[in-house]
Amino acid sequence: MIRATSSATVAPSPHPDGRRERSRSSRSKIVAAMIEVVGKGDYMPSAARVAEVAGVGLRSVFRHFEDMDALFGEMNEIIEARVLPMVLQVPQGESWQEKLSDIAERRVKVFEAIMPYRLAGEIKRFQSSYIMQNQRRVLLLEGETIDAHLPPELVANLEFSRALKAVLSFQIWRLLRHDMQLPLDEARAVVRRMLDDCIAGIGAS
Repeated sequence: MIRATSSATVAPSPHPDGRRERSRSSRSKIVAAMIEVVGKGDYMPSAARVAEVAGVGLRSVFRHFEDMDALFGEMNEIIEARVLPMVLQVPQGESWQEKLSDIAERRVKVFEAIMPYRLAGEIKRFQSSYIMQNQRRVLLLEGETIDAHLPPELVANLEFSRALKAVLSFQIWRLLRHDMQLPLDEARAVVRRMLDDCIAGIGAS
């Protein structure tokens, strides 16, 4: 009697798709180049400049990104992901005044870290509805972070809460550090003074 035997043949594992790997690598290089170029102060880099720093062809930039807005958006997502944990960290302090002080100090660190990217966004937002909407979303998040640690009656005091949001905004930090070119410690002291004056004013009213 002859028994039929079957032997399972194990197919070799397919090799990684070399083209797909190269595509991912090229895309990563382009994004990294965008972050590097903007970080060094070129707030409106051309696709050609990004391609040069990335070491890829110009066509490769637009093979991966529909336009420079799309590349700008991906850069923003990466920068935001880096600082979001610090932004959302629960502030230290027992009183709302102490928590505001901690928020202020943390924002100094965040704004310093993202300064060139926010400056680029300040310029680019007038040319891109996506970037304009994204900046408004970030502004709303920053405002909600302040309101979350204020007593309800102070949240309802719109003049006071809006003043706080202005004092602790990137726009004020940009004015002090970039436009007025104040050293870090002097700019921090100005924010601290403005914040103290806001708090003192609500206490006196």
